[in-house]
Amino acid sequence: MIQLIVSVLLYFVIFFGIAFILNMLLRKTWLMAILYPFIILYVISNNSFGSYFSNTGEAFAQVGSTIQSLNTVDVIVLGSGLAGAIVSGIVIKMLRKTGYQMF
Repeated sequence: MIQLIVSVLLYFVIFFGIAFILNMLLRKTWLMAILYPFIILYVISNNSFGSYFSNTGEAFAQVGSTIQSLNTVDVIVLGSGLAGAIVSGIVIKMLRKTGYQMF
């Protein structure tokens, strides 16, 4: 249980920080929130990047079965990373609205 709490906090903070930095540098508020699912799908699958183009049907079928086999704890941890990316977009929007122009 302690490991779940630490993992949730860690993923939230890591992806909040990465998304915040990307938002400042690229000035694209929701870029990381859009890219996050694709990054996670690439990380949890055993497919190479090229197999998505050469064996499309088989690669996506394997990703689908991998997603279905995830434990609840894994989904919670990965969801906290997505929440961190979304909260980062909200914070950047609020900061820009109040007058802070980052880079």
